[in-house]
Amino acid sequence: MADGGEQILVVEDEPSQLAVLTYNLRKAGYQVHSAADGEEADLMLLEQTPDLVLLDWMMPGVSGYELARRIRARPQTQDVPIIMLTARAEENDIVRGLDVGAHDYMTKPYSVAELLARVRAALRRNGVGGGETIQVAGIEMNTGTHRVHVAGQEVALGPLEFKLLRTLMERPDRVFEREQLLDRVWGRDLYVESRTVDVHISRLRKSLGPEASRLRTVRGKGYAIG
Repeated sequence: MADGGEQILVVEDEPSQLAVLTYNLRKAGYQVHSAADGEEADLMLLEQTPDLVLLDWMMPGVSGYELARRIRARPQTQDVPIIMLTARAEENDIVRGLDVGAHDYMTKPYSVAELLARVRAALRRNGVGGGETIQVAGIEMNTGTHRVHVAGQEVALGPLEFKLLRTLMERPDRVFEREQLLDRVWGRDLYVESRTVDVHISRLRKSLGPEASRLRTVRGKGYAIG
C-alpha cells in the first residue's frame, strides 16, 4: 500500500489503459490525477507537482518525450520521477527516454504488479512516502506527501507556493530577502522580477486563512514566518 497517499499523474491517450492504471493505482492507495494528452498534462503540472509521473511515450501533439523534457527543464518539477510507458522496445528508444530524464521504462503489455513495484521503488529512491513534518503554529507541512494543513484543514497549494512556504517554515523567524527567495524557489538560472515574490506571498496568505498573520512582511527587508 502507499505510505501516505502519494500523488501520481498518469498521462495516457488510450482510454482503456488509462482506466486500468487509474483503478489499480487508487486501489494501491495512491491519489491519481489523469490526463489524456501531453498538453493537458503540461497544464496540470504548472498547477500542482505530483510525486511521480507515469508517462505514455507515443501521444499525438505533445509527445511523452517532449513532456519529459519540459518536466526536467522546470525547477519545480525537475526532480519528479518519471516512468515511461510504451509499446516501443527498441534499445535506441529506451536510451532516448532515459537520456531525457525518465527514471524507468516499461514496455506494453506490462504486468500491473510489476508496474506497482516499480512505482514504489521510484518513490522510495526519491525520498517520497512519509517525509518530514514541519510545524509553525497552526500550519503543518509534510514534505514527503506535499500536504499542508492549516488549523487542521488541508489546503491546496501550487508548486511555487509550496516551495515558498517550505523555505520559510524550515527557518522560522528568519527574514528572507526577495532575492534569496527567488534563488531558493525559482532557481538562479531563471530571470524573475522580484515583485513576483510579492504576488506569490499574497496568494500564500489567502491560502493560509486564519494563520495568514504568521507570514510577516518585514519592511525594507523581506518576509518571515513564525
